[in-house]
Amino acid sequence: MAIEYSGTGDPARSMALLWRAADREGRTGLSVDRIVAAAIELADGDGVAALSMRKVAERLGVGAMSLYTYVPGKGELIDLMIDQVLGEPERPELPANWRARLEHVARSNLALYRAHPWMLQVGTARPPMGPNLLAKYDYELGALEGTGLSDVDIDTALTSVLAYVNGAASAAVESAQAPGRSGMSDEAWWEVQAPLLEKVFDPKRFPLAARVGAAAGEAYGLIDPDHAFDFGLQRLLDGIEAFIASR
Repeated sequence: MAIEYSGTGDPARSMALLWRAADREGRTGLSVDRIVAAAIELADGDGVAALSMRKVAERLGVGAMSLYTYVPGKGELIDLMIDQVLGEPERPELPANWRARLEHVARSNLALYRAHPWMLQVGTARPPMGPNLLAKYDYELGALEGTGLSDVDIDTALTSVLAYVNGAASAAVESAQAPGRSGMSDEAWWEVQAPLLEKVFDPKRFPLAARVGAAAGEAYGLIDPDHAFDFGLQRLLDGIEAFIASR
């Protein structure tokens, strides 16, 4: 569930800042770019819930009021942070095959979420219309260019893939963070749970859970987000392939 939302700042101020209409470096050495970089570092380490103008100012070694000369508030700052990280991935020339292109897009987005897990804590139903977001959108639409789909179908197919990646990334990040936050590895957790579950679990009452759970556990252990991501992505691409063929 989102903790923060993009698009909550002043629209005119956010737009001007996103496109750096009047960025400058002040006497303290501050600039919009420096403030955004510090905010991203803070969120990468502690999550977006820990983000505040005061903490960003502390990281930069200045007073909190100094920041407001450049960025009016947290709402605008979050928009700037999102657009900044969306510009990080390299955008090589896409492969010739549309399916390989779309798979590249999916994996690139998964890597971005893993690098900046706090992005999963920001609702972007009203995305910041910055240059990096628009460049990313334009690039990713190219994955389905030439497939014969209409422009609306291209947008919808891309949106479906990105929504899938968002959900899969949430599971992958949660799995990756669990050992550190709980102080216990997945294996250690299961060693505790298994004998307790064995005392209460009746395979006759839950026959499918017993059979499928045992098969999955033998195949890849307690949980394998990469396996789940790969399987789901290929089935999603199968569906899009069938849809393209039907058009």
